[in-house]
Amino acid sequence: MKSIVITGTRKGIGKALAEHYLNAGWQVAGCSRGDSSIDHQAYTHFSLDVSDEEAVIKMARTLKKQFGKVDALLNNAGIASMNHALLTPASTVNRILQTNVVGTFLFCREMAKLMRGTQAGRIVNFTTVAHPLNLEGEAIYAASKAAVESLTRILACELAELTITVNAVGPTPIETDLIRGVPSDKMDALLARQAIQRMGDVNDVINAVDFFLRDESDFITGQVLYLGGVC
Repeated sequence: MKSIVITGTRKGIGKALAEHYLNAGWQVAGCSRGDSSIDHQAYTHFSLDVSDEEAVIKMARTLKKQFGKVDALLNNAGIASMNHALLTPASTVNRILQTNVVGTFLFCREMAKLMRGTQAGRIVNFTTVAHPLNLEGEAIYAASKAAVESLTRILACELAELTITVNAVGPTPIETDLIRGVPSDKMDALLARQAIQRMGDVNDVINAVDFFLRDESDFITGQVLYLGGVC
């Protein structure tokens, strides 16, 4: 049975991804700051902050004992804050960078160690169309995801010798807690800049992730796939 680690599985896209792979017969290990919202015999939950190095290492050690190996990692956990740069406190900057950049790096580092020897390890990081679209009010969030994209490309080179691919998917806005506070006029302006002018849904994300995880995708690495089209 294949095993997959997904961060941020309590709700939204992360929970949908976990349920998708459970239904596909995978062993799934998920995490969030809170308790589990998924009840399935093949699901293991860890309550932690993804930027807590000690907690991530402990989770990896537990998975090594429980699963023996990890086949795939989805770095879904992320936070955003929509503010003008002049109104953004350092506490918000640090919180976003810790979760989105440090958390992604720690999980890539620790789970890649558990992929050695699988001959087909897969890492999919999460970015956003806010980066290439240079969205106003999203300076720190977009910057954090730009860092994730750079990390993705460099890790793709570093981990290739271990037969681990590293790619990223950048969803368009999807109805989750991450965007519910965004004013409708700003959301309409964002959608107007996409080639396909509609909100995304979790099935769009699942389709992209499935593509990266396929056995046939072993020659695809260091790529960033934006959904909806960036114009």
